[in-house]
Amino acid sequence: MVNKITWQKAGRVVKPGRYMFTFGWLTVTAEDIGIWQQFPNAAFTLVKLPGSGDGIAEEFHLGAFDIAQDDMRREPAAAGSQSGEIV
Repeated sequence: MVNKITWQKAGRVVKPGRYMFTFGWLTVTAEDIGIWQQFPNAAFTLVKLPGSGDGIAEEFHLGAFDIAQDDMRREPAAAGSQSGEIV
C-alpha cells in the first residue's frame, strides 16, 4: 500500500479534481497543487476517506506533507507560511 505520494508520482497534475490511481481515487485540491508548485518534492500522506473501499475503489485525499531538504534550501522564507508537517 502507498502511504505517501509526490507530485511526480501523481503525474504532476495541474488542476484540482478527482484522479484514479492504482491504489484508488485521489482528490487533489487547489491548495495541494499550490504546495507542490512551491515545494515540488513535497510528499503528502494519503488519507483514506471513511466508508470508501466498499467493493469499489478506495477514496483518498492528501493530508500532512513532508518538505524535502532541497526544497527548504530553495524557498526558506516561504516554508513557515505553509500549513503542514515539516519533518
